[in-house]
This record gives sequence, structure tokens and C-alpha cells, in this order.
Amino acid sequence: MTIRVLLADDQALLRSAFRVLVDSEPDMEVVGEASDGAEAVELARTERADVVLMDIRMPGTDGLAATRLITADPALAHVRVVMLTTFEVDEYVVQSLRAGASGFLGKGSEPEELLNAIRVAAGGEALLSPAATKGLIARFLAQGNGAQDEGRDPARSERLASLTGREREVLVQVAGGHSNDEIAERLEVSPLTVKTHVNRAMAKLGARDRAQLVVIAYESGLVRPRVD
Repeated sequence: MTIRVLLADDQALLRSAFRVLVDSEPDMEVVGEASDGAEAVELARTERADVVLMDIRMPGTDGLAATRLITADPALAHVRVVMLTTFEVDEYVVQSLRAGASGFLGKGSEPEELLNAIRVAAGGEALLSPAATKGLIARFLAQGNGAQDEGRDPARSERLASLTGREREVLVQVAGGHSNDEIAERLEVSPLTVKTHVNRAMAKLGARDRAQLVVIAYESGLVRPRVD
């Protein structure tokens, strides 16, 4: 299947560069370009996009607001949003994950990283670029009070009670940034078994993808942030 990609950035030159890169791949195509968030939301609907490369900062409706609109629309449940940012050490990074983005990527990333990001997001995996270390994510969640005791989300903490012991164990590993294969090796089970536990945890917690599981794990207090 061809991955349908939507580009949302207020810089036309950057969109053009991304288009050339994406259209050069046999398994993906650019189906639209948006210069602001409102246009991105509309094109996501009309062009049946699978993945939106969304700039965080745009005039008018910014990428964060647009992401919330996309992830809140049941008709767009299949759409995955990858946030693009100039500086990955950014308060908007965690806000974008909370808004429902599948991950984020620095604009200075290598072409191979960008293409891999599209494929990873389309596959429903969480995308955290190499520069976005687990410590960085944890630190920003802590700064946003998401993982602090007083900022813990009671509703999500209660929903964790619906998870089995093994599902909670897998969730902790997901929050640690580990892949299914890595988790399988750590827990001495098959990757397929891990995938089943991840899918069940997502269904029980109402998570769109693994990125949302990471946020839930921290906000519920299941995983504590480590701030070095």
C-alpha cells in the first residue's frame, strides 16, 4: 500500500523539499500541501491522508491546535501526525504528544530519518527521534506537571487498574522507549505476544498509538520521570 502523506508548513521552500524527497519513494506519495493548521485539517479529510508532517509553529491555526482537531475527529482516526520542530528541546513537544501526535522529528534530521518517521507513524508505532532521549521526554512531562504527584491524572490512574499484570509490565517497557523485539527479549516472550499486550493496553486506555501510551504511563504515575 502507498502511504499518503500531507505536508503542513508555512515555508513553501521546505514543503517543496519534502515533496521531492517523499515522492521519490515507491511506497509513499504527497497528496497535499498546507500552509497553516486549518488547511491541514481540511486536507487531511479530503485527501484521505495517512500521515501528516505538521510544523508546530504556523500562522493562524498552529500545528498543535490542528493536531488536536485531527485526533479528536473520529473520521480521522486513521491519520497519524508527526510534528516537525526546529528545536526538539521545546515545551510544545510534550504538548503535541498530549494532543495526539504520534511523535516528533527535528527539521534538521537526515532524509532517511524523515522517511523512516513516515513509515513508523503509518505503522502505528511511536516516533521519538534519536535526539529525543527518554530522559528528555520524562523531563518535559515532569515540567508540565504530567508526571508529578500533584499533577497525576486520576482518571488515567484508575484506568490502569483494568490492565493485567503483564500488560502493565509491557506498558512500562513501552514508556522506556523499547521496541516490541526489545521488550520480547527482556520479558522472554515472543514479539507477537508483546504486540498483543500493547494492542490490548491501547484499547483499554483509549490510546491512539504507542506515543500516547508513553504519555499515559507518565501522567498516571506508573513510570516516574528521571531528571538528571
